[in-house]
Amino acid sequence: MPTFDVWDIVKLPFPYTDRPTRQRRPALVIAAGDLLESHGLLWVLMITSAENRAWPSDVAVSDLRVAGLPAASVVRTAKIAVIDARDAERLGVLPMQDRTAVSDALARHLSPAMDATRP
Repeated sequence: MPTFDVWDIVKLPFPYTDRPTRQRRPALVIAAGDLLESHGLLWVLMITSAENRAWPSDVAVSDLRVAGLPAASVVRTAKIAVIDARDAERLGVLPMQDRTAVSDALARHLSPAMDATRP
């Protein structure tokens, strides 16, 4: 079983939401650890070209060399997937200076689910 860490950038078959196909593309690992060890799964966020129409919660990747990406890219924090880790190949790592913005966006997206007192 390959090993991955949170903040790794990997290449894998990312599912489309609007059609039953997958395309090999980069993605950001946001959950590994126990999820990987117990189930062989990764939670990942889509990475796409910065040339595509921007979404409000996109986060630009500031250092392409460190990230292992060939062109200007953004982490699309609104697009999450669960992927079999055996299908992933490590490309690089998200630069330190980009991590807070990704964490903040994820916190905004997930905060309603994290509030157990919410009706």
